[in-house]
Amino acid sequence: MTMIKSLILGSAAGLIAIGGAQAADLPVKAKAVEYVKICSLYGAGFYYIPGTDTCIKIGGAIRLDVAFNGSTYDVPFWQGGAGGNNLWTKNYFSTRERVNLTTDTRTATEYGVVRTYANIQFDFLQDRESIAGGYTEVDYAFIQFAGFTFGKAVSQFDPQWALAKPYISSGFNAGSNNATGIPQLAYTASFGNGVSGTISIENASAYRNAGLWNTNAFIVGPGAASFTGAFYGTNSNTFLGNSYGGNHIPDIVGNIRLDQAWGTLHFAAAMHAATPGFYGANEATGHADDKYGFAVSGAVEFKNLPTGAGDSLKIEASYGKGAAKYVFGGTTDTSGGGRYAKVDGNSLGFGYVLDGVYTTGGQIIQSSAWEVSAFYEHYWNPAWRTSLFGNYSHISYGSGNDLMMAAFQGLTTGGPGTNSSQTVAATRAGVFAGTGNFDLGLAQIGTRTAWTPVQNLTLSAQFTYSRLDQNLNGTYTVTSMSGKPAGTVLNTADQNLYNGSVQILRSF
Repeated sequence: MTMIKSLILGSAAGLIAIGGAQAADLPVKAKAVEYVKICSLYGAGFYYIPGTDTCIKIGGAIRLDVAFNGSTYDVPFWQGGAGGNNLWTKNYFSTRERVNLTTDTRTATEYGVVRTYANIQFDFLQDRESIAGGYTEVDYAFIQFAGFTFGKAVSQFDPQWALAKPYISSGFNAGSNNATGIPQLAYTASFGNGVSGTISIENASAYRNAGLWNTNAFIVGPGAASFTGAFYGTNSNTFLGNSYGGNHIPDIVGNIRLDQAWGTLHFAAAMHAATPGFYGANEATGHADDKYGFAVSGAVEFKNLPTGAGDSLKIEASYGKGAAKYVFGGTTDTSGGGRYAKVDGNSLGFGYVLDGVYTTGGQIIQSSAWEVSAFYEHYWNPAWRTSLFGNYSHISYGSGNDLMMAAFQGLTTGGPGTNSSQTVAATRAGVFAGTGNFDLGLAQIGTRTAWTPVQNLTLSAQFTYSRLDQNLNGTYTVTSMSGKPAGTVLNTADQNLYNGSVQILRSF
């Protein structure tokens, strides 16, 4: 019995040991895998970030541009270089390759949706970089929360369809039309039935400061030793007559909008402060007072016109007093006033876009500017569409023209740093003799046709005609100008310019 009992107990212990070993070998239940889930709250393309309640959309595009007789921003050649259209050494075409990346996040909270958005461009531009070079720019980067917008976003002065104008690039002159966002702090209130209003403070530098001209200043800032480039220089980025000081207060912008199925209405206004630099080389010479300007704008968009599904018509008009860049926007030269200059054979068209003009001991005389633009787009079928667009912009200087003409003709004497009218004439790029004024008009009309053979792939071609209507009547004798021998006499005259571009755009 004792032996049998021992055998039974030993067998039981062995069975227990075997069972324990088998249990230890069984697989442990794995944690549930957090698969990426589609977020349908904010439209197509959004996904939940794993482990969070935040939705994200990552997108972008690859864009290839070729421009003819202009830059890849579709800016005619009169806004850069020597301003000429007859120089053997200029590029007849330019190219740009761009990679665009965007991120858009949304999170639902008890205070509403918290949104972040960023748009980053990686560019290689033929005229700007070396063979292996490139540059990066941040066009938009903002946070939206409880009606507030913080960061670099579309200016509240612009209609909400500012980024949907039917042309290839952003250089076409059409109102404020900024190529990138403007740093701002804005608050938007919704009143129901599609009505909303926004108030914002926006950084005026560099898009909103058109430039101030102290016509009697010889030295206007660090490194400015002469008038070279002040009128028609060899360096497009040098406007030594520009006497803008620092930004002392931001621009104040407000708008009222109506958004409906048929389209939108947009009314906006802005206050712009112009702070002049010193009359001379330093603070001992004094300075003019700050001057406050303003701009107003109205815009309307009509969707789904009777001419066809998807067709649209957009119209806008703006006026600015001492706030010229709200009217002459786009990618014009912001280094010291948008300078328009074009040589064609032995003729020269020339003008400035400035916030104002003053002389030593005087106050700022503000410019007045206005513009009207229209954009029509027609869909022939879902794959083909054609747009027609046009703009006329005009700026005038009133009594400031007397100061500008006197300086342009080299008649200014005295003032900080100046010795005589002969010194001024000898150190600038040429000598003008004649009559007229600096009032300037710019008319442009263009058309684009785009083909989308498959979704998110668009091939387009564009043609633009521009007319520079200037009011200088006389001759300009060259002292120093790229491509022109000293002593060459140019007749001032209105100018025509034709430029075009083609683009391949793949979005994702």
